[in-house]
Amino acid sequence: MSDIVAQWDVSLSDGIHNVIFEHGTTSGKRVIHLDSKEIFRKNWMFKLVGREVFYIGKHKATVTIEATSGFAYEYSLEVDGKSLKKFTEQRSKTAKCWTLTLDGIDTRIVFEKDTMDVWCNGSKLPTAGEFVDDGTETNFHIRDHSCYVKTVSSFKKKEGILHALFVDDVEIAESTL
Repeated sequence: MSDIVAQWDVSLSDGIHNVIFEHGTTSGKRVIHLDSKEIFRKNWMFKLVGREVFYIGKHKATVTIEATSGFAYEYSLEVDGKSLKKFTEQRSKTAKCWTLTLDGIDTRIVFEKDTMDVWCNGSKLPTAGEFVDDGTETNFHIRDHSCYVKTVSSFKKKEGILHALFVDDVEIAESTL
């Protein structure tokens, strides 16, 4: 991988995916690596600018190559038709993420607000929803640990609905996606 020109991290429910893009500016070669696996390759291309489309799970991703000045190029990544920055901002509105060490294992838990799905280290977990006095609880287990995401109203229009993760009845601080 001698022609690496760009690298991005894409945070999804099933984990953080690493995208590496290689571009041979003399040969036009284009190579895309996803999570250390080569998923796309074109060795000789006369057109040095353009787009390459691939998928990260069910999400459509596009690497765009644009000429800036002379023989300089700019590379960008779009996910689901949005710039990576906009996609990440939207994801932060539709999902909550927590990271913790559980039984000596780094654990990443993601709660999808729109579907109420819970993911742990890339696997979707079975859940059970329950109405409680002040909101709802989405219950699940990680090994021998009882966990739930508590959903309550903030009673403030700007804050909206709040989500908190509890593992063995201890609240876990939220992480960034």
